[in-house]
Parts: sequence; C-alpha cells; structure tokens
Amino acid sequence: MNKQRLTVLGSTGSVGVNTLDVVARHPDRFEVVALTARHQTQALFDQCVTFRPKVAVMLEEAAAHALEQRVREARLPCEVKHGPEALEAVACDPGVDTVLAGIVGIAGLRPTLAAARTGKKVLLANKESLVTAGALLMDAVRAGGATLLPIDSEHNAIFQALPHGYAGAPEVAGVRRIVLTASGGPFRNLPLHHLEKVTPDQACAHPNWVMGRKISVDSATMMNKGLEVIEARWLFNVAPTQIEVVIHPESVIHSLVEYIDGSVIAQLGNPDMRTPIAHALGFPERIMAGVGYLDLAQVGALHFGRPDVQRYPCLQLAYDALDAGGTMPTVLNAANELAVEHFLAGAIGYRDIPAMIEAVLSRSMCGPVHNLDDVLAADRAAREQAAHWLESPRGPDLAQPLRQAART
Repeated sequence: MNKQRLTVLGSTGSVGVNTLDVVARHPDRFEVVALTARHQTQALFDQCVTFRPKVAVMLEEAAAHALEQRVREARLPCEVKHGPEALEAVACDPGVDTVLAGIVGIAGLRPTLAAARTGKKVLLANKESLVTAGALLMDAVRAGGATLLPIDSEHNAIFQALPHGYAGAPEVAGVRRIVLTASGGPFRNLPLHHLEKVTPDQACAHPNWVMGRKISVDSATMMNKGLEVIEARWLFNVAPTQIEVVIHPESVIHSLVEYIDGSVIAQLGNPDMRTPIAHALGFPERIMAGVGYLDLAQVGALHFGRPDVQRYPCLQLAYDALDAGGTMPTVLNAANELAVEHFLAGAIGYRDIPAMIEAVLSRSMCGPVHNLDDVLAADRAAREQAAHWLESPRGPDLAQPLRQAART
C-alpha cells in the first residue's frame, strides 16, 4: 500500500492535533511531509520530534528562528521555513497527496486555494475559504481536479448522507433540504439578560466539543453555524432556502439530509472530531479513528428545537450576508474575527459581538467577487470599519438593517 503523503496546515490547533492523532494510529497508511503553525514553537517542535516531517513552517518569522534552533539542536532532518509563501509552497508541493486545511481565519485562504489548484485531496476545516471565496474555491477544485472533503462534523455528516457520487445537483438527487444541527453552546438556557456579563472563559466552555477559543466563541454566538450555512451553500450547491438549522443539545446527530419522498438520512456518532477526520483521511475506505462507539441506550433521548434569533442574532446576520451575496460574506467574516478577538481580550462584551458585526455590515458596500484581490480588499475594508466602530461611542443607532445597506 502506498502511503498518503500529508501536509497539515495548522497542525497545533485542535483540528490539526486530532488529525495527527488519527494519523499516528495508521503508520502504514500515512506519511507526514509538512507541518505548519502560526507561533506555537514548542508544540510544533514536539510534533516534529514525533512525526519527522521534511518541512516545518511557522507563519511568524521570530517563531521560525526559535524553532529552527530547536530542530538543529535535536538534529532533526527537518527544514524550517516561515511566512505566507512558505505555507502556499507546502500546500502545493508535488510530493504531497493530501492537505489538511486547518488554519483558522482568512490566513488559511491562500494555501487552501493553492492546494485545490494543484489537484490535492483537500480536507477542509478552514471555514473562511468557502465563506469568503466559495465560488473561487469551487472553481479551483474543478479546474485542478482536486477532491474536496469537509471535516467539519456537520458538513462531513451531510457528505455521508448524500448519494454516492453526488455532483452538486440537488434536484437530480431528490434533495429537498439540508438540516445542520447545533448544540446551542454553553448559553442555550441562560436568561437573555445574563448574556451581558458572560466572560471569555464561560463562552469557551463548550458543553460537548473540545475546540480552540475562537471557534468556541463562534459556537456560543452560533456564528459558527451561520458560517456553516454559507459553506453548505457552496459545498453542496443548494439554495440558502434549502438550508435549515436546528438546535440539538446532545450533538449525537451531526446533520441530516431530507429527500423529496419524505426520507431523512442522518449521520450519528459521539461528538469527537476524529470521526469526520478519519472518514476524510481514509475516503473512500473506512479507518479506525480511536473514538468510542455510540451507545444509544445510554444516550437515552435526543432533543431538538428552533434557534432563538434574540439569543443568536449572529445566525441571522450570516443568512442576511449570504442573501446579499458578493463580498458581504467576507465582510461578515472579517467583522466577526475582530469582534471575537476583542471579546477574548476583554475589550468588548459578549453582546457587543453581534452589534459590531451588524454595524460593519451596514456600513460596507456590497461588491462582486471576481478574484482573490476582491476578497482581500473587502476583508481590509471591513477591518477598517471595525476599527472605526471600536473607536466610536456605541449605541443602537449605529447599525442599519443589512438588507437595506446591501441595496444602496
């Protein structure tokens, strides 16, 4: 058996760590060629010791110098590089078959596009690639002959529940709608007036999943689910009206596909990221993930409910941005990244997150997306608007409805 040769973009994040856990269980199947991180020198060095990649990339130059010294002292056969260009290089390396796109944020967009253009098997965890540049990425996948496999638990579940060989034609496959499940996060039952005082640590205490801090906050606000709605539109070529979200606190059903004959097919499993990662790594085969098997009798009951727009305004903002189209999903993503960053730093409150996003959306022009430059320009402009909002007095008069702004 020929080994799959892997580049893991964002190897020190939660998705990267879980991917390497699965890889370590199958030394006969996988070879790690490159690992990358932003600045976690010690974590990346430890991974280099274990997996012996040919290349290690740090986004930040100072971190790369520190890692290079550690690698040299340990006499590891690993070349250390740094910067965005190095990330793209390991993503499209001819010696690599599979690329895990696990970098959080828009920083993961360029290397993900590079992997798609060069025909890799792309395991997609970077939401921003589809949210900000969905049409561009799907075009790159088709042009490069790449295989795109989602490893978000929700999209991976949908992938598994769709017919084999689904070609982005829901009407041909008889698909009526896609249903994304959401746990509701740590504040699902918290009285609304208490949301004003929640702390970053409370927002990051997800009841079911172990994730990084940024994505944990996104889960609490349900912006994470909003971004997944936009991703699903591009991954499966369905209309926004065919994508619904349902609260499912147990996180046992990871998502569902409903067909026109009334059949609903769901993918179930324990809430562990290694299951979708193992599915994508082994596809089209099944491989062991190291995950405990689901005991439905022990689970006992499954519950469902509709999301409350007052509790989760970010979800509606995502639908509105998708409806507006063009650069508005990019604006949404940029505003959310900055809002969460400032919340985690203690600079704004939890309820300021949707307020800041809505204000930035309402003040931004909606333009077309022809190329990557359009995406990056919209991202920069949105960040400038976010900075203005942070410097200005805050109040309810700052934001206009997005639909009105998109038409002007």
